[in-house]
Amino acid sequence: MTQIDNTADDPAIDFAAVKTYLLALQDQICDQLAAEDGQSFVEDTWVREAGGGGRTRVLENGGVIEKGGVNFSHVQGDRLPPSATAARPELAGRSFQAAGVSLVIHPRNPHIPTSHANVRIFMAEKPGEAPVWWFGGGFDLTPYYPVDEDILHWHQVAQNACAPFGDEVYHRYKTWCDEYFYLKHRDEARGVGGLFFDDLNEGGFDTCFAFMRSVGDHFLEAYLPIVRRRRALPYTPEQRAFQAFRRGRYVEFNLVWDRGTLFGLQSGGRTESILMSLPPEVRWGYNWQPEAGSDEARLADYLKPRDWLTELAL
Repeated sequence: MTQIDNTADDPAIDFAAVKTYLLALQDQICDQLAAEDGQSFVEDTWVREAGGGGRTRVLENGGVIEKGGVNFSHVQGDRLPPSATAARPELAGRSFQAAGVSLVIHPRNPHIPTSHANVRIFMAEKPGEAPVWWFGGGFDLTPYYPVDEDILHWHQVAQNACAPFGDEVYHRYKTWCDEYFYLKHRDEARGVGGLFFDDLNEGGFDTCFAFMRSVGDHFLEAYLPIVRRRRALPYTPEQRAFQAFRRGRYVEFNLVWDRGTLFGLQSGGRTESILMSLPPEVRWGYNWQPEAGSDEARLADYLKPRDWLTELAL
């Protein structure tokens, strides 16, 4: 599975089947996270004036989750926004439809990492020409007090999700994740990575759809064991303050670099749902530096691309 022939024509395109899967995935993830937290998600359905809509589900001030959202959207438009055509100008002027599930979980306990996942399909159409379609998605982990056991587990599950599709797939999309979730202005990774893929249509619709499903279906297997191991650990006000400081870097990435945020805003998406990913409490401090040798300073060693499966399995 490699990147993409943007003119692929596959008569087996079944957008409706993808939408059905995405709605079921949102239900599954919300049900299991709510069971873990003890509080239910609140649902907000919405309609987009330019076409389409979605259902936003948010859990705030829960027992485990300080703020989390699991969103489904299916939107259409007459013209692709600039963020979607920057890398493929030949698609400018096409109509489009896109559907996906996107989630961000910000736990209260700073010993539990923040997590993000997204799976999506995109299709651009023009009268008289074959539709151009592709899949994208992935999941990544942002710890504040990293634990090697958790990082190894996260990447082992990511590798398992990719394994049926080729021996090289995990490495390719792990590397892409490292490169994408990188704060260039800070010269540091957002977290410890995971998987990221986009523009995927090689091998036919069914194969690409199966890969997207595998990534979506492995998210809870990757994340919930970490939550369960760390949720009861005690933490201090100072650790909560460090969590809020590090959340600031999360905000910087989403507002400066994230293509999904830009696409949502440029395409007239629902602002409340797009910015649902932002944490509830965050802070910045001028030139703040952690104390040398502290647990907080230790995080810097993890905010760089590394071969986690090789290093941590030794």
